[in-house]
Amino acid sequence: MRLLQPLYSLYEWYITRNLDASKMPNHVAIIMDGNRRYSKLQGNMKVIEGHKRGVNTLENVLEWCVDLGIDIVTVYAFSTENFNREENEVHDLMDLFSETFRNISENKKIHKNEVRINAVGKLEMFPEDVREAITIAENATSKYQKRLINIALGYDGRAEIVDAFKKIATDVRDGKIEPEDIDEDMINDNLYTAGLEDPNLVIRTSGEERLSGFLLWQSSYSELYFTDSLWPELRKVDFLRAIRSYTQRDRRFGK
Repeated sequence: MRLLQPLYSLYEWYITRNLDASKMPNHVAIIMDGNRRYSKLQGNMKVIEGHKRGVNTLENVLEWCVDLGIDIVTVYAFSTENFNREENEVHDLMDLFSETFRNISENKKIHKNEVRINAVGKLEMFPEDVREAITIAENATSKYQKRLINIALGYDGRAEIVDAFKKIATDVRDGKIEPEDIDEDMINDNLYTAGLEDPNLVIRTSGEERLSGFLLWQSSYSELYFTDSLWPELRKVDFLRAIRSYTQRDRRFGK
């Protein structure tokens, strides 16, 4: 692997050099898939170790995004269905989330690059220490407007849409709005991601080619990119290939 590193570095330089800056995505969404499979492939590695390496990958990806001028990143960290995993894995993940968010609040690179942290999803499903850690990270970065990372936790795209319609239905019932007032903008304003521009590009790792309920409303016109790399193994060259693929596409938006 070390012998190949100079070649990868050269390839990274070549791809970066040939990216069309005028076509770069501003918002990239990522389904970080493959942590558990990575652990199993290592043999005796505990599942949580794969997730920890996934956190390291996320830190790398954020640095790459800063270098490329990508200002918004939304990552799928934990779905509502993930609560059904084995009790030990869920417990270890809760500890990892708590530790990670607390570390984010003191991360020098986060503050240097002025990255605001925002958690979206059914956060009430998480233990108090996780919610407290999320609040600490969000408060520590709340003043930043330059860059944004959304971390989807306890997230499900269908549930998000249902919750949005419940809010709107309540406003109709209370006489605040009329049914004919309902439009796409109103639905957008009631999603977990209210006020956020739709992702230009959605990337999924691990070779799976589906959205798994991620940003179902928001990704209706997003470009999709699937890579075989497991999330903990994602290299910069893999990420650059995704960005290059996006810049080479002719986006028609249904026209």
